[in-house]
Amino acid sequence: MTSVTSPMAGRAVGLTAVPDPVFSGSMVGPGTAVDPDRGATEAVAPVDGIVVSLHPHAYVVVDATGHGVLTHLGIDTVQLNGRGFELLVAKGDTVRRGQALVRWDPAAVEEGGKSPICPVVALEAMPDSLTELVESGKVRAGDSLFDWA
Repeated sequence: MTSVTSPMAGRAVGLTAVPDPVFSGSMVGPGTAVDPDRGATEAVAPVDGIVVSLHPHAYVVVDATGHGVLTHLGIDTVQLNGRGFELLVAKGDTVRRGQALVRWDPAAVEEGGKSPICPVVALEAMPDSLTELVESGKVRAGDSLFDWA
């Protein structure tokens, strides 16, 4: 069982609220999303594991059971070409849950015309393999978002 925790403080909104059909339609996998608190902040690792993919706007951490969790910082933020994002780790690093991976500012993303909503997705998971899915309410970094069997 993998417990996936929130990479940031904000409000859980669920994937259906994400303004991107790839995420809202669960095409990359099931999960939830967080509308982050505004202001400069750090996005943290949602699980213990290895950073297997790292971009300014997104990262994937794979845990010891092989579960890969994608955190996508905002929607269409790849178009910002890394502006406003600072990488704090490198691809291949072993990280601990709660460790800061990327420094960014959701308000600046919003000012740039992009949605700051952050999908947190269980890659290649079956929808019924997630339980305790949080899709509403306030969350703090480190609060549980879902369990992945």
